Amino acid sequence: MTINWFLLRPEVMYTDAEAENIQSFVDKGNYHAAYNIALSGMNACRRADDQAGGDQFIIIIRSVVEALAEEFGS
Repeated sequence: MTINWFLLRPEVMYTDAEAENIQSFVDKGNYHAAYNIALSGMNACRRADDQAGGDQFIIIIRSVVEALAEEFGS
């Protein structure tokens, strides 16, 4: 499953490399790594008082969890 990147707002700073890295782990089914990277991004934004960036990473985290549930849920 591809993460719904269209939900992300372009005015918020995140790098294509981070998005591609997270997506590559989702593509391999390594949801643990994808979740951890996204969670680390959210925490970095929180420490920098970047609420908009933190919100973006929450969208990514939700997408990772949705992909996991789609693959393994009944």
